[in-house]
Amino acid sequence: MKKYIIFAISFIILFSIFQVLYGVLLTFMYTPNIEEGWNMSGSLSKAVVITGSHSSFLPTLLIAFLSATIAYFVPKKIIKNNDK
Repeated sequence: MKKYIIFAISFIILFSIFQVLYGVLLTFMYTPNIEEGWNMSGSLSKAVVITGSHSSFLPTLLIAFLSATIAYFVPKKIIKNNDK
């Protein structure tokens, strides 16, 4: 049970860290087109429409796999260090 708790906690922490880093990476790579945005602003409607983002599930799946792989080895490392 102790290994599972360590695995679950390390997985949650690693998954959160990787999600934040992926968001930071996407933010740094984004380059807005100001001229096109300015030209389109005159023809926009006055009504507010909220839509969801339909991004790919693959990056989230890869981040979860990487987090789970690293989290799998964390309990072994912690327990091995405690035995010494």
